[in-house]
Amino acid sequence: MIPSRTALLTIDLQNDFLHPEGAYGRAGQRADSIAALPARIAPLRDALRDQGGTYVSAQFTLVPKPDGEPLIAPHLKALRPFLTKGDFAPGGFGHTLVDELAPADYTVEKVNYSAFFQTRLEYVLRALNIDTLIIGGIVTNGGVASTVRDAHLREIHTILLSDGCAAFRDEVHQATLVSLGSVSDVVTCQEALAMIGGVS
Repeated sequence: MIPSRTALLTIDLQNDFLHPEGAYGRAGQRADSIAALPARIAPLRDALRDQGGTYVSAQFTLVPKPDGEPLIAPHLKALRPFLTKGDFAPGGFGHTLVDELAPADYTVEKVNYSAFFQTRLEYVLRALNIDTLIIGGIVTNGGVASTVRDAHLREIHTILLSDGCAAFRDEVHQATLVSLGSVSDVVTCQEALAMIGGVS
């Protein structure tokens, strides 16, 4: 791994998912393992930047219709009926990257699980000559897994942070880590720090 050709990519670490006043917080949908992620990832972001690396935040987006109601897939509306006007809307509080990690060097709006699906992520990575992604965020079995697999298909080396991602159920998180081990390196945040020279 060459730090200057490496990007930290976080998935969906936004106020609507993590902040008590965000969409999920208001609905009582939270997990301690998810809340702990920003503080765990921030030192890695800082160390990578110090070595010439890049931080990219991919943020889930619900595109608002003219009346403010979000364009939302039927399966998601069934799973999360509490989502409403303003949630995950570009420019809004809930859509914004959490304070502990803001600002990112680049922000990618995504409308589906993968940070590559119909976004500018691949363009940014190619323009910066980035060939390695360190990936964390939520949820392990959703946006994180889809992004890791899509990076693999594009022959981008991935390093998945085992304690830098989380799901609402730990058994699902652990099973996904095992599954992704066939297409990605899987390391802890501390191990990733050592790889980029962030710790002795």
